[in-house]
Amino acid sequence: MPLDTQGSGPALVTSDSKSYTGSMDSTKQFVDSADAENGSVQPGDGANGSDTASSTADAESNLEAERDQLLAERAELQDRLLRRQAEFDNFRRRAERDRADVLEYANTETVRALLPILDDFERALKVESAGKDYARGMELIYQRLFDSLKKLGLEPITSTGLQFDPNIHHAVDRAETNEVEENTILEEYQRGYNFRGKMLRPAMVKVAVKS
Repeated sequence: MPLDTQGSGPALVTSDSKSYTGSMDSTKQFVDSADAENGSVQPGDGANGSDTASSTADAESNLEAERDQLLAERAELQDRLLRRQAEFDNFRRRAERDRADVLEYANTETVRALLPILDDFERALKVESAGKDYARGMELIYQRLFDSLKKLGLEPITSTGLQFDPNIHHAVDRAETNEVEENTILEEYQRGYNFRGKMLRPAMVKVAVKS
């Protein structure tokens, strides 16, 4: 054993120890090379990369499914909104129509109740009166009432001299004659009226028939 030149003891590093250290390094390199060839150790590669790709695909799939669900819910809500809007519009139109019908019916019945008063005025005006001022006053009252009812929609039916129409005339008397065509209205006993284009009361008339 060689002696230490400084006198601190025998040297620990020998040629045999160097050979042993070199042998261990060679063995380590061999093992690392074998592991690398077998694919058993791949830093930054392998299972971690596959898991990351799989997680990304799953996340994208979940996002697409959630998006499709939200789109379907939005479409359903829009459809329900359109249906509710259509139902509300139909209800509003029905309510307005019903209201108009009620008002028209009320006006119709009011005007119908006033027709006998018009008839009385017409009969009274046909009677001769000694008081001209009285007759003139009656005529003015009748005209004002008649004009007011016309503004509401009252329409008198013309009858005398026209052909009998069962839709607007009611024959209460017949007279044989050859002077006019058959079914010609000879006289009007009671005037007929329409109200806003609808029959309110037919006219009571006398009709000509062949002798």
